[in-house]
Amino acid sequence: MHFINAKTILTPHSMNIYRGCSHGCIYCDSRSKCYQFTHDFEDIEVKQNAPELLEATLRKKRKRCMVGTGSMSDPYIPLEKELCLTRRCLEIIDKYNFGAALITKSDLVLRDLDILTRINQKTKAVVQMTLTTADDELCKIIEPGVCPTSRRFEVLQSCHKAGIPTVVWFSPLLPFINDTRENIDGIVDYCIRAGVHAIICFGIGLTLREGNREYFYNALDKAATHDQRFTGMKERYQKTFGYSYMINSPENYALMAYLSQICKKNNIMLGTDSVFKWMEEFPEGDPAQPELF
Repeated sequence: MHFINAKTILTPHSMNIYRGCSHGCIYCDSRSKCYQFTHDFEDIEVKQNAPELLEATLRKKRKRCMVGTGSMSDPYIPLEKELCLTRRCLEIIDKYNFGAALITKSDLVLRDLDILTRINQKTKAVVQMTLTTADDELCKIIEPGVCPTSRRFEVLQSCHKAGIPTVVWFSPLLPFINDTRENIDGIVDYCIRAGVHAIICFGIGLTLREGNREYFYNALDKAATHDQRFTGMKERYQKTFGYSYMINSPENYALMAYLSQICKKNNIMLGTDSVFKWMEEFPEGDPAQPELF
């Protein structure tokens, strides 16, 4: 890791405290060259002045809103356990009565359940968790540096018990690997039992572009050495999809229709824009303005 002093933190209501990640997810789009990393992806850039920047920004804001984090780098990478920058930022969000919406794959978020609960009691806090496979053994291959899906299910349960609404990112599902009804059933079953409010799904597939494509293909080759499911998988992708950016499962339409059906049956909100709109909505009747305003 290396430390920097950032110039800004919110763009416009979202922040990334870290740049880079150590989860090692084989499909990670954040590795793409278009994001212009000047350092190795695993050499995580730490915005050490993030809390100070955030406090200065929120103090000046005249209108409260939801503050998001985790779109480009998980706010709960292992480094966070030691550095506590995400926790400090949540404390500032709580102090100024803003809302929080974070996305993670880590159970470290439970450490901050106390702050998230306080935020949610005053305004709104949303915990988003990525679930791509109901198979923990497959999860260890495609998301090797993070807690398995079954543990993330427990995190969702804990958030629900604390009254914090949750959203599941149902993506990406990898063609020819876990794009099956069985996998959809497993993930949605987790969502039902954990009282998940909504599911975000952009379709059954993934995106591949320069930077993350090469990493993904190398990971498929490595996986093939110890798991038969991946034998010849890189060649199958190359033959089927070439250099396409959008990699849609051949079963995309049928599986999306199936996902929509079971979400509707179980009163789980499903979408993209509609779910983002719900998450970004700041509740009316927020607390009294602090004296600094």
